[in-house]
Formats: sequence, structure tokens, C-alpha cells
Amino acid sequence: MIVDERIVTFINSLETENSIILEDIEKEALAASVPIIRKEMQSFLKVLLSIQKPTCILEVGTAVGFSALLMSEYAPQGCTITTIENYEKRIPIARENFRRAGKEGQITLIEGDAAEVLKKLGGTYDFIFMDAAKAQYIHYLPEVLRLLKDGGVLVSDNCLQEGNVIESRFAVERRDRTIHARMREYLYEIKHNEQLITSILPLGDGVAVSVKRGETNGKTS
Repeated sequence: MIVDERIVTFINSLETENSIILEDIEKEALAASVPIIRKEMQSFLKVLLSIQKPTCILEVGTAVGFSALLMSEYAPQGCTITTIENYEKRIPIARENFRRAGKEGQITLIEGDAAEVLKKLGGTYDFIFMDAAKAQYIHYLPEVLRLLKDGGVLVSDNCLQEGNVIESRFAVERRDRTIHARMREYLYEIKHNEQLITSILPLGDGVAVSVKRGETNGKTS
């Protein structure tokens, strides 16, 4: 927990319910120990989508389809969503959830390793939601930047790792050191990359929001 638990509990107590299908999928996912975006992150996404009004969304990491469906409800009418998932056991569940919600025509699920899938995608997206293997964020970034249009928004979830990202590598368990090092590298890159303007927020398990600069919106002297 990177924010006082009492504050998070209070904020979540103010939440209103999602649609029936989202509530059902969330309960099913939690019962099966499938991680989905936290309540506070759900609200944050709703606000960002309402501000940005994207017409073409890319999601890296589908899981059971909860976040893709949530985004489909808060993006403008006609918005298309492409989502990538590599975990075979979750893919049929996600497809069934899209069918249950009647969103098969709006949401396209691509199966495969995101590192390879991203290279094959063309066109541009005005909103990209990164919520996959955290150690791979840094490797996905070059293709994500290629696919993100000028003025587009990149949201990177779970980037503070329950606060472990601030610890020395020697304070982190050996098995977690690779992801620890790569996430620190990723956060440094998105803060210092001249193509991006980034804010890192202690929301949920940490979220970074980046906007891609247009050619005429670079740094000024």
C-alpha cells in the first residue's frame, strides 16, 4: 500500500457501482484471484477517458477483459479498442466476457506476446493503457511510442510496485530484482524522454500518465 489505507478505504466508500456486467466480471475475477484494476484506478481511467475522448484505444494486457470493457463504456461512441493478451487460460474468458457485454464488434483481442504483436501493428492510437508484465514495460516502450499519436495519452499502471520501487535493489528480494531494476529504468525513461510529458502518481499501485509531444510542442529554450 503506497497511500494510507484509511484514505483509500474512505475514497472507495464514495464510489458508485459500475454497470451490472462490470460488477459481475469484477466479482468473478476477484473470486478466481485474477488481478484487475483497483477501484481508484477505475475512477481515474473514467475521468481520463472523459477528458481525452479517444477514438482508438490500445491496451497491452487484457487479463479477463475487465479494463477493456470499462474503457468501452466511458470512451466516445464509435471508439474502437484493440487489446493484447498472451496468457492462454485467460483469453477465452476475456472473449466470453466481451460476448456477454455485446462488445465483440468494438473490442478486438489479439493473442500473442505483446513485444511481437506491437511490432506488427500499424496506424496510431490516441490512448494506450499499459497493464501487462511490469518487467517488459521498458521493452514495449519503443513500439508504444511509435503507435501513440501526437497528443495521445499513455497510461502505465502498477508502476510503483507496492512502494518497492523506491527501495535499494539490495532491500528487494532477489527474485524481484529484475522487475525492480526495469521499472526504475522505465520510470526514468518516460520522465526524461523528450517525446513525452509524464506525471507519476501514487494512485492505486502507482500510475504514470504521459502525453506525447507534437512536433511543434518540444522543449523551448
